[in-house]
Amino acid sequence: MRVWAVAFLAGGLGLAAWLIASVGLPAIASALEAVGLTGLLAVIGVHLIASVVMAAAWWTLRRSTRFGVFVWGRLVRDGGSEVLPLSQVGGFMLAVRVLVAHGVAGAAATATTMVDAILEFLAEIGYLAIGLALVAHLLPRGRVVSWSVGGPVAVAMATIVGLILMRRTPSDGLRALAARLVRRGLGPLLQGIAAVRTEMVEIAGRKRNLALSFLLHLAAWIVSGVEAWMALRFMGVRLGLDAVLAIESLVYATRSLGFVVPNAIGIQEGAYVVVGASLGLAPEFALGLSLLKRGRDLALGIPALASWHLFEARRAAEARAPAA
Repeated sequence: MRVWAVAFLAGGLGLAAWLIASVGLPAIASALEAVGLTGLLAVIGVHLIASVVMAAAWWTLRRSTRFGVFVWGRLVRDGGSEVLPLSQVGGFMLAVRVLVAHGVAGAAATATTMVDAILEFLAEIGYLAIGLALVAHLLPRGRVVSWSVGGPVAVAMATIVGLILMRRTPSDGLRALAARLVRRGLGPLLQGIAAVRTEMVEIAGRKRNLALSFLLHLAAWIVSGVEAWMALRFMGVRLGLDAVLAIESLVYATRSLGFVVPNAIGIQEGAYVVVGASLGLAPEFALGLSLLKRGRDLALGIPALASWHLFEARRAAEARAPAA
């Protein structure tokens, strides 16, 4: 466990605790109580729909095994990211492991998951663009906010696209580095990296699959916004869907910027309070929504990780068993 991760986590927890104490725990508890078990199950159900759509975006890139494996892999991936923020094995590697355990080659599993992560991030930028357009529509000074935030976002997106479209021929410096790695006995590692790169180039050549995967990820982001709107309805908040989508897109953009804090603890809560206040969401409901989402992540992530652990334990037992 890295010291910096623990330090950032402690800071995030302190910020979250301060926000809860400032707003008042009874008011937040009242908002959550209004949701009830029925509301929580409804929120979990809608989030499962979003997870299935994200799994479909992943599966579209390379249909190397059954679709159900990708659905399970997506749930395990999210569980690893949200439930085990300090784990040395992140959700990304768990997702790769799920595919490999079902017969997908390691290079193909790694490449597919990497491309899927890139497309998900690009779809998040598209979701943010929708949110900024809604802010410009909803607020008197929304156009100023949209341009001030949208400028840096456009630069970031252009940089990412530029990196993706980099020429495929390695430079002389990279060739020299490769030769040095081979001389030091790291040839197998280099071969593995080359195999992943080859798979990524092959996936990138399927333009229609890339476009469909991007659109599915964008749809999943919008479904997640509908999930938040429904949760607020259970709390008795009558904000319009456009305002909730704007809040959600800006909150998740802030979460991405606060990636150094495990699970964006404190960052997410602060973003909900600040962004929500500008669009008419009271702080107790903003924090209630954030805590409800964390509860949802635990309700889905813990069973997903438990199922993965049982699966791996059974595979290990079968490997140790003597041949009949």
